[in-house]
This record gives sequence, C-alpha cells and structure tokens, in this order.
Amino acid sequence: MITYIRGIIDELTPTQAILEAHGVGYLLNISLNTYTALQGKSEARLFVYESIREDAWTLFGFATKQERELFLLLISVSGVGGNTARTMLSSFSAPELASLIMDGNERMLKTVKGLGAKTAQRIIVELRDKVVSLGLEPSQPRDLTASQPQNSEVYNEAFEALKMLGFPPAPVAKTVKAILKDEPTAPVEKVIKMALKML
Repeated sequence: MITYIRGIIDELTPTQAILEAHGVGYLLNISLNTYTALQGKSEARLFVYESIREDAWTLFGFATKQERELFLLLISVSGVGGNTARTMLSSFSAPELASLIMDGNERMLKTVKGLGAKTAQRIIVELRDKVVSLGLEPSQPRDLTASQPQNSEVYNEAFEALKMLGFPPAPVAKTVKAILKDEPTAPVEKVIKMALKML
C-alpha cells in the first residue's frame, strides 16, 4: 500500500497532479484545497489513497493527513464515492466540512453536486462523532483573491476542472463566464469554488 509519494510536481491542474518520483510519474486525483496548497511549489509530498477495482486503479492525493482521513470517512458512507468525496473537499476546506457535519448542516452539504438529502443525512448521522476525533478546528474561509491570473487562462482551467468533476460542458461554460464577468480578476480556485455552489 502507498502511504505517500514525495516527488517533483511535473503537472498540476485543479483536479489532478502528476508527481515524478524516482523516474515514475504518478497521476493523483486531488481536491481544490490540495491544488491551492501545491501552487508555486516545484516538489511536494502527497498522502495517498489507492482505489483499486477490477476495471480501474485510481490514486487520490492529499496535502494533509487530516484531509485524507476525512476523505476516508466520507467514502465509508454508503452512496459516497471517491469523486463525490473529492467534490465535497473541493467545495469546502477540511475544517469547514468537518464543522458542517458536526453541526448537522444538511442544507449546506446538499449544495455539493451529486449529494441528495438522504446521503447528506447519512453523512451527518454516521460521521458526526467520528469527525471530532480528527481534531479539525473550524476556520474562516481563505481569501482567494490574492493572485490575479489572466482571464482566459482562468476560464480554460476552471472549465476543464469542472468538466473532469462530472459537470456537463454547456452549463459549466455559462456559469464560469458569468462568474468571470462579475469578478474578472478572480483566481481559478475561487472561480471553481463559486461554480460548485451554482451548478
């Protein structure tokens, strides 16, 4: 079992990272929070979860052990797969998500794509006590306006990331354009976070 991979960041998008370690390139599916943590770095250590099925072997990468632990708790709930858990960890930081579960905030959990009322309730019932043990302190949302990349590059990255998360292209294009019209200097991670709440 792979616990973590330390290596050179060969490629980085809002949904995936390729780490090269000892001549091998590992493709890891990541959350938006991990993407933010990796920006500007040339090397990284990502904690790994291996999803092994008959038809696929997928690696998920996390910037912190706590994010991985929360991911593992989420996928232990019936109806929550790896991609849904990753989308949840892209919509909220690990401390924010833990707080929503502990507070029983079903309304906010249901804003995540693919998460219905029953699954949100199940997450709260099954994980409310378990997330306390992770020791995640509630935190204020980060200021995502620090960097101001060019508009077209942000549009392309956000569009591709949201498509990879399973959203249909037409609504994605419309939503991302609307966000960038209102906030033309918004960085890609902020655009994706906003789009996740609108799609």
